[in-house]
Amino acid sequence: MPELQRAPGRVVRSPVTDSRRWNAFQPRDGDIVVATFAKCGTTWTQRIVDLLVFQSPDVRPFGQTSPWLDSTIQEPLDQQLARLQAQTHRRYVKSHLPFDALPVWDTVKYIHVGRDGRDARLSWQNHEQGFTPQALARVAEQAMALAAETGAGPGGPPPALPADPRAYLLRWFDDLEAALDGPDRGASSFFGFEATYWRERRRPNLLFVHFDDMKQDLAGEMRRISEFLEIDTPKALMPTLVEAARFESMKRDGDAMYPLLKETFDRGADRFINQGRSGRWREHLSAEDADRYEAIVRRAATPGLARWLQGGRRLAGDPAASAD
Repeated sequence: MPELQRAPGRVVRSPVTDSRRWNAFQPRDGDIVVATFAKCGTTWTQRIVDLLVFQSPDVRPFGQTSPWLDSTIQEPLDQQLARLQAQTHRRYVKSHLPFDALPVWDTVKYIHVGRDGRDARLSWQNHEQGFTPQALARVAEQAMALAAETGAGPGGPPPALPADPRAYLLRWFDDLEAALDGPDRGASSFFGFEATYWRERRRPNLLFVHFDDMKQDLAGEMRRISEFLEIDTPKALMPTLVEAARFESMKRDGDAMYPLLKETFDRGADRFINQGRSGRWREHLSAEDADRYEAIVRRAATPGLARWLQGGRRLAGDPAASAD
């Protein structure tokens, strides 16, 4: 039986997440948690784990096999837990919580995936633009319920966000700067989220994976993940699994892997699995814009975390070896 090493340090709630849902989760030895900030490679990594667990390139509906346990806008918690309880294979679960809001068990494996914040934000713009009216209504309903429970005043609909990618990124820069000047000094921002994992980067059961490293050497990163999970993947099989994990394969098979996305996005998985590119922000930001972002990063992150978020292990080296 897994032994709790560290309890969650705080409760995190939003219109789409509630960390308290993990209180009812009963871990098993060998469970896998894929935990990321949104749009940093979560689904990609879930598919990689799916391929390694089953040792097969077959298309499986891992969107249901691997539930987003902290989500309040998907299935009821009891349904997710019942499905997990019935599984006899090695289980893998998704989370979008900061690490200090997750329980840490000694025999559970945690995979954290990072990405340059500017690329993640542009991917989120596509995400927002594709929500169906039904999905937006579910989020609005949860937001009202949370406000009523916490005593917050009723809020109107959020302001319309810019359609232009540069304007969208600059609005995000405004938010980051405001958060850094706020009472929690940006602890609730993208960089604050990433810092919760970075502070515990030397845990032996926590693996750091970066979107850019997977783009540049998918086979190598899949071998790293396989070794971390203590899965002995045959050398002859790995190329077939790698091919099944490539972006083009994910795009082609998206609706079969995630059939419920049709209820959430206007083009289903085709919207959700969008472009899979790195460095797209360079097409939209000026040199002055990039300098502004770097100034934000210097305030918001340690040098080691900043380098890793920008370019992964190939730029920053092994996170566990970073001095800061």
